[in-house]
Amino acid sequence: MSVNVNRSVSDQFYRYKMPRLIAKVEGKGNGIKTVIVNMVDVAKALNRPPTYPTKFFGCELGAQTQFDTKNDRYIVNGSHEANKLQDMLDGFIRKFVLCTECDNPETDLHVNPKKQTIGTSCKACGNRGMLDTRHKLCTRLPTLIPEKKEKKNRKKDKENGSGSGEAGNHDNFDAPEAVDGDDDDEDWAEETTEEAQRRRMEEISDHAKNLTLSEDLEKPLEERVNLFYNFVKQKKESGTIDGADKEILAEAERLDVKAMGPLILSELLFNENIRDQIKKYKRHFLRFCHNNKKAQKYLLGGFECVVKLHQVQLLPRVPIILKDLYDADLLEEDVIFAWAEKVSKKYVSKELAKEIHAKAAPFVKWLKEAEEESEGSEEEEEEEDENVEVVYSSSADKLKVETVKPDTPEKEEDDIDIDAI
Repeated sequence: MSVNVNRSVSDQFYRYKMPRLIAKVEGKGNGIKTVIVNMVDVAKALNRPPTYPTKFFGCELGAQTQFDTKNDRYIVNGSHEANKLQDMLDGFIRKFVLCTECDNPETDLHVNPKKQTIGTSCKACGNRGMLDTRHKLCTRLPTLIPEKKEKKNRKKDKENGSGSGEAGNHDNFDAPEAVDGDDDDEDWAEETTEEAQRRRMEEISDHAKNLTLSEDLEKPLEERVNLFYNFVKQKKESGTIDGADKEILAEAERLDVKAMGPLILSELLFNENIRDQIKKYKRHFLRFCHNNKKAQKYLLGGFECVVKLHQVQLLPRVPIILKDLYDADLLEEDVIFAWAEKVSKKYVSKELAKEIHAKAAPFVKWLKEAEEESEGSEEEEEEEDENVEVVYSSSADKLKVETVKPDTPEKEEDDIDIDAI
C-alpha cells in the first residue's frame, strides 16, 4: 500500500507516492531489533540512500542502527512499531526531503565538506537553500558533515581522563549498549585514523557523484539507455561483470530503464555461445525478468537480435535456446505464447522474424501441449509421463514426441534431462 510522500497532503491523486513502511521485530531480550523490510523501496521513492532514514530513526530513538547493504537489511535496535516509525519518517521528510519553498520532494543535497554545509536545490521550482546541519543525522553519516569539533573535544577529554564527565554524556547516541555482541554500523565520524579520513572523503565523493547523476533522469529515454549500455559495457571490459548483477540492476533503476535491461544485456553478454552464457549470466537476467513480463518481452527482442548476428550457428538452434531461457525461469509461458502469435519486425527484418518463429514453432507447440496436459488430473499426468518421452533431434531444429515402453511395470523412469539428449 502506498501513501503520499508528504502526508499533510490529502489529495489521493498526489503524484509523489512511497510504500508504507513495513517493520518486522526479530529476536528477544537484549537482542531484540526491528528490521525495516522495505527500506530500500521507501528510500528510492524519497531519492535518498536507505542509510539516511534508518540513521534518522536511530538519532530520534537513541538507538543503534545496523546496515547490511548486500542483503538489503536495515535495522534499528529495539522493538518499534511500524506506525511509530512511519510518523517519525514524516519528520525526516520534512527536514531532509521536502523543498522549503514548494513542499515538493524533488530536492537534491549538495555537500560542502570544507564549509561544513549542506545545500539543497529543488528540481520542481528551482529554489536553492541550506539545511540546518545541527541535527544529529548530519554528523552521523559520513556522506554528510563529519563531526570534527566534537571528535576533537572527545579526544581531549580522553587524554585528560574526563571521559566520564560532561563530555562523556555529550552524545548518548554514540554509546548505547551493544546488542548481539555485534555492531555493523560503522560511524566513521568517531574515527581519527588516516584510513578513516580517506574512506570518509571517498564516501563524500561518491555521494557528490550520485547527486550529479540524479540529473540523468531528466534526459531523454535514448540518452538514458545509452548511459546504461556504457555502464554495462564498462563492467564487461573491466572484467567485473560477473559479480556486478546488483550494481547493474541499481543503475537501470536509477536511469528508469529497468524493463529494457535484458535487451542491452543480450547485446553485450550473448553471442554464438548463448546456451552457455544463459547459465553463466542467469542471475543478471533474473534480476530484471523475474515477475516482469515487459522485461521478458525485451529479452525476446534481444534474443532475436543475437540470432540475427549469428544466423548460421543459432537459427537452427532457436527452439533449444528458447527452452534454455524458459528452463532458467527467464521467460514465462504466456509471454512466449504472445510472442509466437505475432511476427514483428521491431528488432529484425520481417523475413528473419518469420524464420525465427517457424523454427520456434515446435517448442511453442510442445509448451502448449505440456500446459494443457498439466490441467488434467494428477493420475493421468503421471500415467502419461511414464510412456511419453520428449526429445530434440540431433540437428536441434525439430522437436518430436516418442512413445516408449517402460522396462518393468514396477520401476519408474528417471526424470528426463532434455538438454542431455
